[in-house]
Amino acid sequence: MIGGGMMGGGFGNGVRESLGKELVDYIAEYLSTIRQRRVYPDVKPGYLRTLLPPSAPQEPENWSSIFSDIEKLIMPGMVHWQSPHMHAYYPALNSWPSLLGDMLADAINCLGFTWASSPACTELEMIMLDWLAAMLGLPDHFLHHHPEGQGGGVLQSTVSESTLVAMLAARKAKVTELQSSDPSADEAVLTFRLVAYASDQAHSSVLKGGLIALVKVRLLETDEDFSLRAETLIQAVEADRRRGLVPFFLCASLGTTGVCAFDCLSELGPVCAREGLWLHVDAAYAGTAFLCPEFRSFLQGIEYSDSFTFNPAKWMLVHFDCAAFWVKHKWKLQQTFGVEAVYLQHANSSAAVDFMNWQIPLSRRFRSLKLWFVIRSFGVAGLQAHVRHGIEMSKYFESLVRSDSRFEIPAKRHLGLVTFRLQGPNSLTEELLAELTHSGTMYLVPATIHKLLIARFTITSQNTTRRDLLRDWNIIQQSAAKILQRPNIHCVPEQRNCDVSGFSEGTNYSQNANGSLIVI
Repeated sequence: MIGGGMMGGGFGNGVRESLGKELVDYIAEYLSTIRQRRVYPDVKPGYLRTLLPPSAPQEPENWSSIFSDIEKLIMPGMVHWQSPHMHAYYPALNSWPSLLGDMLADAINCLGFTWASSPACTELEMIMLDWLAAMLGLPDHFLHHHPEGQGGGVLQSTVSESTLVAMLAARKAKVTELQSSDPSADEAVLTFRLVAYASDQAHSSVLKGGLIALVKVRLLETDEDFSLRAETLIQAVEADRRRGLVPFFLCASLGTTGVCAFDCLSELGPVCAREGLWLHVDAAYAGTAFLCPEFRSFLQGIEYSDSFTFNPAKWMLVHFDCAAFWVKHKWKLQQTFGVEAVYLQHANSSAAVDFMNWQIPLSRRFRSLKLWFVIRSFGVAGLQAHVRHGIEMSKYFESLVRSDSRFEIPAKRHLGLVTFRLQGPNSLTEELLAELTHSGTMYLVPATIHKLLIARFTITSQNTTRRDLLRDWNIIQQSAAKILQRPNIHCVPEQRNCDVSGFSEGTNYSQNANGSLIVI
């Protein structure tokens, strides 16, 4: 009986209020003491299966029993993403305004697929995306409320979904264009000829998008700074046209996953405009940095973009899920995802925005509420200070790495990501990462550039201090010393990634100018 005594294990209103406060207190305690927790769990696949009953309880359980199992069963298997010692991937932050905004959104639990299904849900989202576009310095053609604008922004679940939505819209637009000159052309045949492009540093979601959209995706070689340049794109487009293919889409990356590199928009934009390619810009992590004017040089050329996406749920203190996505021409989304059903129509259908036609799923959460809470609680100045703090912390960690000749930094630092590796074969860095993960004291993940295995060290938590970083660096140095003292191959500092197969254990070697190995 809803509202009576049966719902929620027999809890009345007063009891539910008390338990709600208990959970909020637990969350506050968890976040305030998170430094004390092991960052990476010491569990094996299937650990929870052995601890839970084989079937669901037939009768309601006591809340105190459920609550006690959080620490007993769940927390031992968690990676603590909010820890100042979490340095893997990119940030996935939260904040009290964001958490409270989502608590309210979850309580309201509206499904804002049309304007009529919850007017405030749609209208607040439109305003928040306009606020964000202005905060980042994006072109006016992305604004909902602009006299000459034909575009607008929408919140998707992830940047991966935004990229897929952009690719599907670009595919539809290109096929429609081709059919306008040849109405008898089969859509499937035309789709088979389409080819999309991204750099070899682009996120895996571009390749996944190609699999779903049933289009070819070519990854193009980047320059010495891991940036995609115009000449490479031009050569690819010309070669594919000679093969009878139809180039239609480029995903340009601002802040790549591996090393936070930036494709050259100012060069790529004019090429896309001339060649008829939809230019989609993925700034998942780095987009938050554009809150600060000093980092907007990476946006030069953004005026050529057809769509732009970044993830406030990474670095902007808005917790998952919340991905901002803008398009220059909203009708291209609507022609791709628009559906007609009597039960979805309403009296204001022609005058209002219905976001169900801007995305893949029908239903959608009230995500803009937490975004509204965060922007108002911190203000633009507070969010800028947060970004600048993270970058200052990354500069400090970079200085620590450079002070130790056993390590090298193989790629230029951008924003809050530092890449480093132990001098020598990849196996040394691989061992170092394994040692750190096993210790549970911090969490880092690898990447590869030019066949070099590297460690990625991101500043994730807004609470990271120099003291936290010095603690982590000391552990890294101690782990490195342990690895380098083992009775195996020892590399001189100048040695880089070499094939050590065939050398016996304990062999010391160096590498000459042409890359040959020399036993020393």
